[in-house]
Amino acid sequence: MGFSVGIGLTNDCNLSCAHCYRDTQRVENLSLAQIQLICAQLPVDAMGFGTGENAKNPEFLQIVDYLHGRGVRLSLASNGYSLMALDDAHLQMFHDVEVSVDFANEHQQDAFRNPGNWALVHEVIARCQALHVPVSLLATLMSVNYDQMPELVDLARRLRVHLRVNAYQSVKTDVFRLTYAQFWHGYRTLFATAHVISCAEPVVRAAMGFADSHSPCGHTSIRFNPHGQVIPCVYWPTAATMPTIADLPRLGASVLESREFLAARQTPAVAAACKCQGGCASRRALRGELNAHDAYCPWSRGEDPRLVWTAAPAVDLMRSRNVCTTIVT
Repeated sequence: MGFSVGIGLTNDCNLSCAHCYRDTQRVENLSLAQIQLICAQLPVDAMGFGTGENAKNPEFLQIVDYLHGRGVRLSLASNGYSLMALDDAHLQMFHDVEVSVDFANEHQQDAFRNPGNWALVHEVIARCQALHVPVSLLATLMSVNYDQMPELVDLARRLRVHLRVNAYQSVKTDVFRLTYAQFWHGYRTLFATAHVISCAEPVVRAAMGFADSHSPCGHTSIRFNPHGQVIPCVYWPTAATMPTIADLPRLGASVLESREFLAARQTPAVAAACKCQGGCASRRALRGELNAHDAYCPWSRGEDPRLVWTAAPAVDLMRSRNVCTTIVT
């Protein structure tokens, strides 16, 4: 079974969004040689580009050509910049792509990101659809937009695209962190107004009635950040002792047995009998609470929610099950 790799080729970006998790201390880029090393040491069958705007990596096109030539399925998340920087031929090498929208109206979107971003998003979607490249909206569920899920669903419906939603993680700031009530309000209203293609957010998945609520992170899903570090999740707190791409010839697939990966897979003893099974390990790690329940676990509060949801027909989207995310239509 091949690995689904998430990778940040660069932490460079044309925007400076307040909620972004990328390291902005200095610009770093992964090289084509490093990508070739990853593919030589691991059975990679899919690669999703994220973190910064990947088109700012000076070897981006060569990397896309190399991976496409190997038959690796490609996905790209962008604020619009990278998707417009690609020529038609390279854009059509992607299995699917995503463009970020966190608000359902032009005024808030442009105020939050950059003037003109709303128009760019619409231009990107029109271009992808004309080239028959599957495109989705990507939203971060935050304290400042948790009540806009129905409006974002309506926007996706009008644009004839899917909507993918990630719960905000406090990598650099708690400013946008969801309260317990906001978290569950967001998902209830999301499911009330859309049909669910997939959900891998562990604690939400448990409330949907699935017995398997474990996060995909640290299993067959593996991440590489622009520093070259190998991490179980893009949000995982990093340390200088983490394995790097340079360690892969020695470690190979056993990199999944490194300390961080073991920690990401571990179910806290306190949550062993809980439906949440610890929920999101990165969320616990970021709060220094690896041995606790997920902060959004309702069962530890004596609650037993039953999320009402309707399944959508299956869609082959790369990030459906390789990250803690929710995709609706």
